[in-house]
Amino acid sequence: MHFRGRVRHPLTRQLADHSTFLAPYNVLVYLFSAVPTGPILDPRDLPALEPLREHWRTIRDEALALLDAGRIAPSERFEDIAFNTFFRRGWKRFYIKWYGDVLPSAAALCPETSRLVRAIPSINAALFALLPPGGRLGEHRDPFAGSLRYHLGLLTPNADTCRLYVDGTPLAWRDGEALLFDETYVHRAVNESDVTRIILFCDVTRPLRTRAMRALNDFVIRHVVRHTASRNEADEPLGALAGVASWSVRTKQFFRRLKKRTDLRLYYGVKYGVGAGIVWLLFFSGLVF
Repeated sequence: MHFRGRVRHPLTRQLADHSTFLAPYNVLVYLFSAVPTGPILDPRDLPALEPLREHWRTIRDEALALLDAGRIAPSERFEDIAFNTFFRRGWKRFYIKWYGDVLPSAAALCPETSRLVRAIPSINAALFALLPPGGRLGEHRDPFAGSLRYHLGLLTPNADTCRLYVDGTPLAWRDGEALLFDETYVHRAVNESDVTRIILFCDVTRPLRTRAMRALNDFVIRHVVRHTASRNEADEPLGALAGVASWSVRTKQFFRRLKKRTDLRLYYGVKYGVGAGIVWLLFFSGLVF
């Protein structure tokens, strides 16, 4: 995984990166991929997605209505396991679905987009993603090769000042045009224009050879990746891993505030006491083993 592509993380970062832990599965996916395994693909390789491009204006109109209503927004609960770090850079989102069914809020607020997404079974996730003027997302690689990433331009500067870089290759978003790439390559994004960029962002099942490999990938999507699901409303379903991520971020914030406000001896006492309590619960209380 580390040597895949021209752009790489420093080895120390890659060793701890979540993509490393899924590398054995991803290598199997690359081996059985029915589409090229390079960083950038042709959207025409996935013709089932063409209705999205054909109806991009309808999708854009619903996205703009959500923007005007303030519904494309960062998460205040840090439940977006894949995107929590993006919010600090101005990135915002509104979920249509995330490795599950269309969310009730999406069905109510963007019904045509929800209908189009539902009609394409290979779409595992879909959301409106906003990157403001001056916004940028640092280099990262997503962990799961069983999906490919699809971007459909809805509101863009239509200029090279707003770009996605995949393995070092620049790709500019354009209104009504689609990009398809392998998100397990290192990629980043930058909006150096004075125009807010909004895209329809989708994860689409990677076409695979052999029925057995497709069945395995479907199993991983349904029983593993779906636990990363986030939500727009507090009463919508939340994946177990997303809940853990939210708890982890809020815990870190608590200790940062505690460190600023209290004596350092008290801070470290509470911090290590909580850590010892978690270890006891896991290994000695009988709750897990």
